[in-house]
Amino acid sequence: MAHSLDPTKALHTWSVFRTMGRYVAPGSAPSGVLTENTSGGGLDLLELPGQLAAHGFRSAQLCHFYLPRTDASYLAEVRAAFDAAGVDIECLLVDDGDVTHPEQGEEQQRWLSGWIGVAEQLGAPRVRVPAGDQAPNEETIALSARRLRELAAEHPDIRVITENWKSLLIDAATTRQLFDQLGGEVGFLIDTGNWTGEDKYEQIAQVAGMAECSQVKARESSPGVLDAEDLIRALTVLRDVGYAGRISYVYAGSDDDEWARLDEMHEIASTVTG
Repeated sequence: MAHSLDPTKALHTWSVFRTMGRYVAPGSAPSGVLTENTSGGGLDLLELPGQLAAHGFRSAQLCHFYLPRTDASYLAEVRAAFDAAGVDIECLLVDDGDVTHPEQGEEQQRWLSGWIGVAEQLGAPRVRVPAGDQAPNEETIALSARRLRELAAEHPDIRVITENWKSLLIDAATTRQLFDQLGGEVGFLIDTGNWTGEDKYEQIAQVAGMAECSQVKARESSPGVLDAEDLIRALTVLRDVGYAGRISYVYAGSDDDEWARLDEMHEIASTVTG
């Protein structure tokens, strides 16, 4: 049933990757999907909350690889910076790890558990981990469900969630199959930009109603031009299926002026979100 979307202005911090100097902390990307980069020149993480607030954002999904350190004193500084700016960390996004890997799955599970502990210290209510990066079949889906449930049981004081992302959750049917096995022990984040194809809006509609968080991507229809039609259609799907969580913007275009493009995205989105 359609209803008004949450008006909180929220951001997936991948949207400011260039603003952050393309920073990727050492040890944060063991799979090599992201290249470690500490060359500097970007916005310091402790300054990010103030910049988010200055641009009207009150909620952030924080990428784990922006954290240069994970010791308790530094995490307390990060938490205090967000608190002082009046921006909450909706979710820590752990952007690596594969619990379904045939040789390294157990090791990856332990690695992810460590990052869930980081999320707890940051005071985030949720932490998103990948469901798996292997092709979906009965075995990999069952393995993902078991290991995700184990992670959730190990960390009962934070909500572990996963996303329609990477090689395992390639469509709505696979996603629903996994969540049938998770039995509510793990939550769902819907990303409207991770699936492609002519039926992607129908695919999104089949699972978005069970999501508690979102990432809504703005891509480009041509260089420098946001695909407003795609953004509006994706938001309309979320609204019409009764999605009740926040709308976290993801800018995925080519312009280095990410804040300006996010302002433009917000203006387009406001035609749906109000």
